[in-house]
Amino acid sequence: MRGIVLAGGSGTRLHPITQAVSKQLLPVFDKPMIYYPISVLMLAGIRDILIISTPADLPNFRRLLGTGEQWGLRFEYAEQAQPNGLAEAFIIGADFVGDDDVALVLGDNIFYGQGFSGLLKQQAASLDGCVLFGYPVKDAHRYGVGEVDAAGRLVSIEEKPAVPRSNKAITGLYFYDSQVVDIARSLTPSARGELEITDVNMAYLREGRATLIDLGRGFAWLDTGTHDSLLEAGQFVQVLEHRQGVRIACLEEIALVMGYISADECYALGAKLAKSGYGEYVMQVAVAAGSV
Repeated sequence: MRGIVLAGGSGTRLHPITQAVSKQLLPVFDKPMIYYPISVLMLAGIRDILIISTPADLPNFRRLLGTGEQWGLRFEYAEQAQPNGLAEAFIIGADFVGDDDVALVLGDNIFYGQGFSGLLKQQAASLDGCVLFGYPVKDAHRYGVGEVDAAGRLVSIEEKPAVPRSNKAITGLYFYDSQVVDIARSLTPSARGELEITDVNMAYLREGRATLIDLGRGFAWLDTGTHDSLLEAGQFVQVLEHRQGVRIACLEEIALVMGYISADECYALGAKLAKSGYGEYVMQVAVAAGSV
């Protein structure tokens, strides 16, 4: 499976902050926002990742992330000149996806929960069609909403319904087989001029090949599209990290645990950031792993 992080858009709800910098480069407590979706792909066992952003912002992502080799990953970069919809990511990344399965994660979504890596790997290994990840919310009318039957099968998807049939919001993480490229190419723009991800999901639903996984209790799903939600996400990460003494979405630690880099390589990455608490943590993780 390959991975795509969609980190485009103009971040208008976060103006004036995002008039000069991509939203996905803003800090969520102690690390750039884009670290969080990249960590999700890494936890799913994905090492080939395409970063899609605007022509103006891509150089900054390249400067921050490089080739990904330092974490045992392989990054590629592509431009989305205009915010033409989430589904355009598969058209832009068609050559990158090829005949492989693909995971799409939105650059402003944060996921956290016990056993998340195992769940992601399981769904990636058994993928047939598309897998969506639902999360219970109290204001479902603001989201795409998935409805499941008594057996847990996905039966309907509605985009921002006035009267939601369930409280399961469809999050910004999607698993698809390679057919998604052809489906995206067949779409026509919606009334707002975008290629809608809901239309992609509906195509799989009509074929009976769409599954909704309920993240439910014990998981946290946050997006960071407004000033309030950005601050709340940072506070959430801060509280967890200070209470537990671990860091969420630490790419160096995940790479070490996944076996992508050695303890020595992890320590060297931390040493480059040694004047920050983040760098100190990376070095401590490497020492704890031994052989440093």
